[in-house]
Amino acid sequence: MRRPSTTVGILAVTQIVSWGSLYYAFTILAPGIRRDLGLAPEVVFGAFSWALLVAGLAAAPVGILLDRHGGRAIMAGGSFLCFLGLAWLGLCTGVVSYYAAWTLVGLAMALTLYEAAFATIQRQLDSGARQAMSTLTLFGGFASTLFWPLTAWLQASHGWRDTYLLYGIVQLAVCMPLHLGLGAGAPAVARVGPARGHTFAEAVRHPAFWTLALAFAANTCVFSALAVHLIPLFERLGQARETAVLLAALIGPMQVAGRVGEMAFARHTAPQTVGKVTFALLPAALAVIALGGAQAWAVAAFCVLYGLSNGILTILRGSLPRALFGRDHYGAIAGAMAGPALLSKAAGPLIAAALLGRADGPALLLAALLAMSLASLAFYLRAVAPDKTFDKRPA
Repeated sequence: MRRPSTTVGILAVTQIVSWGSLYYAFTILAPGIRRDLGLAPEVVFGAFSWALLVAGLAAAPVGILLDRHGGRAIMAGGSFLCFLGLAWLGLCTGVVSYYAAWTLVGLAMALTLYEAAFATIQRQLDSGARQAMSTLTLFGGFASTLFWPLTAWLQASHGWRDTYLLYGIVQLAVCMPLHLGLGAGAPAVARVGPARGHTFAEAVRHPAFWTLALAFAANTCVFSALAVHLIPLFERLGQARETAVLLAALIGPMQVAGRVGEMAFARHTAPQTVGKVTFALLPAALAVIALGGAQAWAVAAFCVLYGLSNGILTILRGSLPRALFGRDHYGAIAGAMAGPALLSKAAGPLIAAALLGRADGPALLLAALLAMSLASLAFYLRAVAPDKTFDKRPA
């Protein structure tokens, strides 16, 4: 069995590069794309949302492939697809080729980002998978810290096209060989009796599966809406831009702090219990800013709570499916469960833009997000309620 440190080390590098080049770079490069291609902002950002939709639709089929074949070939193939998609982005000349390139990138996201990495860890590690996933997300949290300034420098020096071409080459030259260096992993072994995990068909017929999927989807919609519109929201609430940016900078360190705290203090606590606190932090954060958003202390408190919740939630996305449904068919089950969340991740920024554009936009947006976060908490508590018998298969 491959050492956990080797698997985590490989995936830590590839997750930082993949999140940085596929996800975070777009925020910096989008204005240049819009100017160069002469496209409307909604067309430029719509392609990114389309890529997230493609990733969501591909999540379950990719999970099935990961269960059958392991992460080495699948994630290496994903890196090659990253190269093709990013290179195509750097060479596109119009809206059709632009959307076609993002279609490839969306499929590459499903093959290379956290869901694929978590499934690889689950397959390769008999024990310590949860700790390995926590460690991986700790490293992955530095993707934006590294790639936002790097992308800004590359764009200023070489332009957005060469930046995407360079990132595509890095995927081919760095990430693909690293993924090929992953062990094949142990294939799922069918077990009998109470220890046997749920099959994919059993899991998707279980009411708790869909309740938990809805909890993740509602939670992700809130986070994705705020990820794009957080600074404008702070400004509309009365904060100066410099103050808004400074306070928003608290979120990244708080995400890392949440993951460190989970590793240090909750590593032996059931993920279901950790989730109760994590899901409750988001409505608490939104309530604070809704009641006192004009005050800097309220915005700071929101950023702390919001960052802690988002940081730990990434770990729960990997650990909860195994805790509830077993290891045997983890890739397929976790992929299917992640699908609605990826779809809502694409919808969140569009919903927030529509609400924030109104005269009463900030209050309306915060009310909608607070309601969604409370629904997410309610769905989660229902999914992990004591009367849910996960060890029993549905008829």
